[in-house]
Amino acid sequence: MPPARKPEITLVTPDYWEEACRHLVKKDRVMRRLIPKFGDARLESRGDAFITLARSIVGQQISVKAAQAVWERFEKLQRRLTPANVLKLKVDDMRAAGLSARKIEYLVDLALHFDSGTVHVDAWQDMADELIIEELVAIRGIGRWTAEMFLIFHLLRPNVLPLDDIGLINGISTNYFSGDPVSRSDAREVAVAWAPYCSVATWYIWRSLEPLPVAY
Repeated sequence: MPPARKPEITLVTPDYWEEACRHLVKKDRVMRRLIPKFGDARLESRGDAFITLARSIVGQQISVKAAQAVWERFEKLQRRLTPANVLKLKVDDMRAAGLSARKIEYLVDLALHFDSGTVHVDAWQDMADELIIEELVAIRGIGRWTAEMFLIFHLLRPNVLPLDDIGLINGISTNYFSGDPVSRSDAREVAVAWAPYCSVATWYIWRSLEPLPVAY
């Protein structure tokens, strides 16, 4: 019997990207220098909401390489990873895939929230960022940073400023303060010129530290 084919991933890019770049180049001297360096590369959304959040839980506190290996073993436990299918998995099988007891609890809680309709996935496109964050942080294992990454990389929200992100703070320090330490209020002050496209500026700040685009 041939192995089950993985569903093809459709990449989606924001329709506001070019307009955002024009705005940032006009308003911010660092963006004027950074944006042309990265050509046509831009933010991409892939997969579905449940998979995106499940991957973020699997990847917590381990290296990217280790996270990928655990994810691939976890993915093979069912023909298709849906909330209902995750709830059918045996704990021993999940442990054998390399998941800790805590991450198993988090993944089960995530699946329960999706399966029961506690999170309003179909309404997210029309909901404010903070309301979506509020729903997501009620799930065990998901904090504000993960929720903000979800807003940026899955929902492609244009104006998220993830102040808990060490890469953003380090990038602002390097690009705007000659490497001096940066506070959250310093970062907010820099980002005034970025609005209403803080997500796009953040993406370019990340690129300045790591040229390969990040994807979740």
